[in-house]
Parts: sequence; C-alpha cells; structure tokens
Amino acid sequence: MTAVYPVRRLRRLRYHPTLRLMLQQVRLDARELVAPLFVHQGISDKQAIAAMPGQFQWPLEQVAQKACGLYEKGLRAVLLFGIPKAKDATGQQAWAEDGVVQQALGRIKRACPELLVITDTCLCEYTSHGHCGPAAQPAGGGFEIDNEAALAALARTAVSQARSGADVVAPSAMMDGQVQAIRQALDAAGMEKTPILSYAVKFASALYGPFRSAAESAPAFGDRRSYQMDPLSPAQALAEARSDVAEGADMIMVKPALPYLDVLAKVCSEVDVPVVAYTVSGEFAMVKFAAAAGAIDERQTVLELTAAVKRAGADLIVTYFAELLADWLKQ
Repeated sequence: MTAVYPVRRLRRLRYHPTLRLMLQQVRLDARELVAPLFVHQGISDKQAIAAMPGQFQWPLEQVAQKACGLYEKGLRAVLLFGIPKAKDATGQQAWAEDGVVQQALGRIKRACPELLVITDTCLCEYTSHGHCGPAAQPAGGGFEIDNEAALAALARTAVSQARSGADVVAPSAMMDGQVQAIRQALDAAGMEKTPILSYAVKFASALYGPFRSAAESAPAFGDRRSYQMDPLSPAQALAEARSDVAEGADMIMVKPALPYLDVLAKVCSEVDVPVVAYTVSGEFAMVKFAAAAGAIDERQTVLELTAAVKRAGADLIVTYFAELLADWLKQ
C-alpha cells in the first residue's frame, strides 16, 4: 500500500495559524515599500485622482504633512513626482531652483528629515508635449526625441533635485546614456554620495494610463514606444539593466511589476545591485475597481500580489498600496 505520511505531514504544517506564520519564507515589511507622491504647484487643496481611488495630487502646502504621516505609519521612503504650473517645449521647470519638486523637497526634508525622498528625474511632467525629452515633429510626420539635449536636461534636473535635498535620483526617461550623464554631472557638482535608481527596464505598457492622468503627462502626439521597451521583446531587459549598471546605476527598476515577474526574476538573478519593482497605476486601478465591484477581497489580493513581487526577487517595491500595506502589516 502506498504510504500517505508525506502528504499528511505537509498538511500538518498548515493547520495552526501561528505555525504557518513562522514558516513563511516570504515576509513583507513596510520598510521595503516606497509610496509614490504627487505634488502639484497649481492647486491649494488636495485633489482626488479619479482613476486611482484613494490617491491624490497634493499642494505644496500639504505635501510635507502627508509625507510625515507616511513615515509615522512605518514607511521609510517616497517617490516624488512634480506637476508644475507652467510647461514648455523643453521642460525647464524640471530643473528650476523654485520648481515644484525643489520646493517640495525643502518642505519635506525640514519636516521629516529621516524620510528617504526619491525624485523622479524625467521631463514628461514638465514638457508641453508630454515626452521625456525635447521633441520635434518633422514635416514628413512622426516625431523625434533629441537624445543629447535630453541628456543635458536630465543631468541638470538631477543636480537641481540633489541640491534641493533629494536622497536618491531616479531617471525614468529611457534615454540612451542617461545614467552616465547624470552620474558625471552629480560627481562634478560634488554630490558623489547621491545614488541613482535607474528605470532601466521600463516597458511601453498600457498600464500607465492612470498615472498619466495623475501626473498630467500624457503625450500630445505619438507615443513612447520609440524609447520605452517593447513588451514582446523581454530579452532586451538584461542588456538595458547591465548597460545602466555599467554607467553607474546604484539600483535599477523593473516596471511594471506583475505582468513582468519573469523578467524581474531574471534581472534579479543576473545583476549585482539592488532591484526595485514598480507596481504601476494600472495594476493599482484594476485591483481597486475589482474590489469596489465586489469581485475580489482587496486586502487579501494586495497582500498576495505584493508577496508575488517580493518572491520574484525585488529588494524594494514601489506601490500605490504602500500606505494601506503599512496598516495591514501591523495587524
């Protein structure tokens, strides 16, 4: 007769809730989560983001209080996005001394100096056309991004953000050579200690829609497929990651997270720097709207999905569920 003891032994390890907890191999910790934070220069009170229930654009007058509240809940880092009052073709407000992110940094660091503030280093929120670098539309149609001009602007933005108090700069434009340009600029400005978190593996995903509404950064023409990665070409991920590490990236990001867990796991096993995964706005919205419809249990779903990202190898996770997770993980 076939022995049944091994099967029974496996189930015996699952009966007691405390034993299940003790034997968990994947442990979630609020200190490994990063909360995205939108600060808007043109509003006087927080504005709800319709496509992202529970998320807001914050005015400069309230952003520090919100950031401190996140720290008090156990979170240790935010990823700061800025929306300026005025935009132009080159995105000059990205590096302005009195820019929205620069002002927000000062307020946050004075109120909560222990909080790690990561700044999104890009131009799409600041350009009138919504692209991540200076763009032109030739007479024949289409458009072109001036890569070299974008590098100069991104480097200038990173230095401005670091001088204003950014603890980490995070270039997300997917321009060729952006990490090297930023590293050289930071070092030349005497900010050798400022780490770079590069959006090295950033796919041209359909799941960015709610973010583009929140950051007011949707392209006015064309799309970003000429510089973000093709979802059907995952083999490029390792080349992108290795290239950015060689250029001086201290950490790299895989974005989005859940549809690319296979890519995330591969990158984590192949590079020797910390890897950050970004659970993006579309992933957040799908869970929120499904939960609102009664189709799923929000808490259990978010815990399960976040565990999947951690299980794939992520060292840190950027997630719009960070604040909720910080509360849930205390229970």
